[in-house]
Amino acid sequence: MVKKIAAIHDISCFGRCSMQVIWPVLSHFGHQVCPLPTALLSTHTGGFEGFSFLDLSDEMEKITTHWRKLNLEFDAIYSGFLGSEKQIEIVRRFIKDFSDEKTLVLVDPVMGDNGEIYRTYTKRMCDGIKLLCESADIITPNLTETYMLLGKPYGGWPDADEQKFLLDELLKIGKKEMRAVIITGVRNEMQNTIGAVYAIKDDKNNINYGNYFAPYCDSFFPGCGDLFSSIILGKILNRYGIYESVKTAVQFISKVSINTKRLGTPSIYGVEFEEMIGKL
Repeated sequence: MVKKIAAIHDISCFGRCSMQVIWPVLSHFGHQVCPLPTALLSTHTGGFEGFSFLDLSDEMEKITTHWRKLNLEFDAIYSGFLGSEKQIEIVRRFIKDFSDEKTLVLVDPVMGDNGEIYRTYTKRMCDGIKLLCESADIITPNLTETYMLLGKPYGGWPDADEQKFLLDELLKIGKKEMRAVIITGVRNEMQNTIGAVYAIKDDKNNINYGNYFAPYCDSFFPGCGDLFSSIILGKILNRYGIYESVKTAVQFISKVSINTKRLGTPSIYGVEFEEMIGKL
């Protein structure tokens, strides 16, 4: 049976990120994407100037009210970029109302990258994102977001001991027993690779750690976090484990990044994944 995913993300009309990435990837894995859009932008915020921005908070409430009347149920809830501080409570209430013990909740705590907060975000919004993580089964922060969630200054590339410390601290967030934490965009400069590190908590509260790395592409492409989290969710809903899901995501993003650079596509446009999606 096709699984339904409530995807709580923005729609950026140009540039491969958010719904432009999420919808095709999750559809490729055989899942139905039910968008709950948080904002409408002319482009993403990762380098374009003069973009338009429409906060959809009021529309989100209308959509969720209708969905409640329809008694809709979802196999997964997947949240990402939010359009305003008000949406923190909207999303928290949505998770409470539309999830049960069988619903997988993945929170991509979108706040910033490369040590900087995104332009449409505020400190109060970032504080609220941490509250969303309390309801998550899985979170997928990048390094910048990891340090922000833990209230620590951005520390650059962590060594193995620091990676384990960060993972342990992230697992402590929230009242709900988090199943997994995956930190994305971790560099291994000695081997010129990039990938992800993760920690998984089992039913007996034992923690297993792992990582996966692939060749590094020395260009920055917006939207790779959305691509990563979508692959993770798509694979897990198809009964793959965390390691296999992380491996697939890291390998795929490495390949499409290198290929996009080879093609000469402006990095601001995002990675050209469309022709390679069949390899997932």
